[in-house]
Amino acid sequence: MLAARYLAYGPPESVVIEELPDPVPGPGEVVVDIAAAAVNFPDVLIGTGQYQVRVPPPFTPGSEFAGTVRSVGTGVTRLRPGDRVRGGAMVGCFAEQILVPEASLELLPAGIDLADAAGYHVVYATAFHALRSVAEVGNGDWVVVLGAAGGVGLAAVELAQIMGARVVAAASSDPKLEVCRMRGAERLINYTAEDLKEAIRTATDGAGADVVIDPVGGPYAEAALRSTRWGGRFVTVGFASGEIPRIPLNLVLLKGVIVKGFEIRTFSQHAPEQARRDEEELQSLFSAGRIHPYVSAVFPLEKTADALRAVADRQAIGKVLIKPARHESPGADAAAREHAR
Repeated sequence: MLAARYLAYGPPESVVIEELPDPVPGPGEVVVDIAAAAVNFPDVLIGTGQYQVRVPPPFTPGSEFAGTVRSVGTGVTRLRPGDRVRGGAMVGCFAEQILVPEASLELLPAGIDLADAAGYHVVYATAFHALRSVAEVGNGDWVVVLGAAGGVGLAAVELAQIMGARVVAAASSDPKLEVCRMRGAERLINYTAEDLKEAIRTATDGAGADVVIDPVGGPYAEAALRSTRWGGRFVTVGFASGEIPRIPLNLVLLKGVIVKGFEIRTFSQHAPEQARRDEEELQSLFSAGRIHPYVSAVFPLEKTADALRAVADRQAIGKVLIKPARHESPGADAAAREHAR
């Protein structure tokens, strides 16, 4: 099989494509032909060795995929060859095939497109946990989403509306904001052209933000925190800008704002009941067709470096997918073309 490989830590351009032996399942294991794999920002950090958990090279990047079961090992009872599944792994998804434990795979309901299945879980789970369990968003809340055109951002825009919130989308360009508008954001802010603090105040009719979801960090975090109402909730979920902001604690004191952090890798360990509830609710929304990832670009496996670069430079809107050529999935192609329009 073909696989994208980091032979050493480095930028996306250091990725190479190699021929590897086809995996063979052992007891309790499943081999999946990958139809599509999603590119997430942590994939970039893992490749440069900057993620919280370091994966020693050489390795195949990619943490989220969907496809068709190719073969199963002894003891596998829930799945069989031909089943359509989605799953995740720390690394290994940017390849034509992947070997994973049966327990890491989710059987897809009939009618769910493999492209949607590949790109939904990481960003939607991040956004859902942050909104539902961390920020405790309520009906009528003003929710401000920074980096609103990114994967997590667009998921938060979509999910906050389902929770009954009023959404203010903040992004770095008008084309990005147009996608946010199409996805239902009530108010829009271009924070490269407007004073973010004052724009949020205006967008929320002077009330201030009840909740800020920040997957970006950098220079806009403090301005967004200053825009919260007294007792508002500010949730940091990442630093896609590459800059970790330093927040003056006197702002937290004076505004009574609650600052919380969310990290998906360990959330289920620290809050297992909330994580289980959130996953059940999110799965119900996905299975019912109420949430759909916005896929802006699909790259062949040979262009994995370009896909990672697009995400690293925050050029992507919504999700970027990688599609191995070996797996034919007309439904995925159609969905990708539709989303990209």
